[in-house]
Amino acid sequence: MSDHAAVAEHPLVGQLSALHHFRIYADIGVVVVVLTLTNVIAHFTTPWASIATVPAAAIGLLVLVRARGLGWAELGLSREHWRSGAGYALAAVALVLTVIAIGALLPWTRPMFMNNHYATISGALIASMVIIPLQTVIPEELAFRGVLHGALDRAWGFRGVAAAGSLLFGLWHIASSLGLTSGNVGFTRLLGGGFFGMVAGVVMAVIATAVAGFVFTWLRRRSGSLLAPIALHWSLNGLGALAAAVVWHLST
Repeated sequence: MSDHAAVAEHPLVGQLSALHHFRIYADIGVVVVVLTLTNVIAHFTTPWASIATVPAAAIGLLVLVRARGLGWAELGLSREHWRSGAGYALAAVALVLTVIAIGALLPWTRPMFMNNHYATISGALIASMVIIPLQTVIPEELAFRGVLHGALDRAWGFRGVAAAGSLLFGLWHIASSLGLTSGNVGFTRLLGGGFFGMVAGVVMAVIATAVAGFVFTWLRRRSGSLLAPIALHWSLNGLGALAAAVVWHLST
């Protein structure tokens, strides 16, 4: 028997491997717990909590997993992937802009853009250029396609990231979608504004954001960079807010 085989069969090797896997799963558990608590604090405590809680949690998780050994490439923040990330980012923005423009122009889809939160051009600009990227898009992508992606990938590979990461991203949006139907003219007409409408809106939002999470994850893996999912995420939210303001302006 070779020395290599003897080392490979030593009980200590198995124990160290088990400890390594335990640490990986523990890291995933910590990330999920922190994200859950962050979501609850941001949506069910004081209004001020929603401003800083998610960004602070994302930065804290980044520091934590870096200390636990995740590299910049595993987090989608490596410089070597900036060029490919930028290319996918531009393509994503162009595609979403085209789809939103068509949707805002078509009479049967235009009401879906009439979100009460973006009824003014100035409000939509502030939301699109400041609030959405700093409070939502960048922190969420850093937490989900960065930290969670890296931790899940170590444990289960891309399939685990795609399945668990997408599901968790969908569930993350339960709290934020509770008022979806009541604040959107198109969804109120389609689903109603009562309890059933609220539940239907939440289910629809969870499914839609889980699918979006899968696309974000695919972009993250394909480009190797967080730039691509950040750009797509911002396009859907930020350009959507601007489109809503334009539709409201043209309808009044």
